[in-house]
Amino acid sequence: MKLNLKIWRQGGKYKGEFVTYPNLDVNPDMSFLEMLDVLNEQLVSQREEPVAFEHDCREGICGTCSLVIDGQAHGPMKGTTTCQVHMRHYKEGETIVIEPFRAQSFPVIKDLVVDRSAFDRIIQSGGYVSVNTGQAQDANAIPIEKEQASKSFDSAACIGCGACVAACPNSSAMLFTSAKVSHLALLPQGHVERQKRVLAMVAQMDKEGFGKCSNVTACEAECPKEISVENIARMNREFLGAVFASDKKMA
Repeated sequence: MKLNLKIWRQGGKYKGEFVTYPNLDVNPDMSFLEMLDVLNEQLVSQREEPVAFEHDCREGICGTCSLVIDGQAHGPMKGTTTCQVHMRHYKEGETIVIEPFRAQSFPVIKDLVVDRSAFDRIIQSGGYVSVNTGQAQDANAIPIEKEQASKSFDSAACIGCGACVAACPNSSAMLFTSAKVSHLALLPQGHVERQKRVLAMVAQMDKEGFGKCSNVTACEAECPKEISVENIARMNREFLGAVFASDKKMA
């Protein structure tokens, strides 16, 4: 099958523009990233600069394959990453528009590659447990209610791809940050630092320049791991509780 690609190019000889690549011959069983590999092979053979895009596991686990496809983060399939989209979902002769994630806090490095290190800094500010919980067998011996463990696991499924930011009209990182806060706040191992954690992570999120949440819920709709916006409500409760607790200490 033949497809037309309209790809954002930025860096090198490209100042920031869409470039059209017509009549690319692809196999319907190819993944989206394999299709880009074919395009790059052709560009290299023609002594043209290949399209820069991120990829790693290609199994929907790492979250690096972050592209906006026809205006949707990770493409048209619900609950999937870009690498899990296959060309059989497209029609012969169709034009596909491919862009990088658009957000002030995700500056474009080159072509389809953006700098998402802001997420790393949010995690570094408090997304961990630093208290002594003993060895693995000791930690596993702590009884945890099934419902709490399941909610924590669901939150921990976040792969930090940034689709929530790309989908949000305000470029908010609330879904990502709240998933990381919820993951640890729901476990007894994370209770000791829960107040310090949420204050530090929210402060870092604001420092990185992400927008505010306005409850559009586009983040949940586009999330490849279908992280629930209930995490945002939980983080807000954690944050308010931490603020009131700190005010009492200062009084």
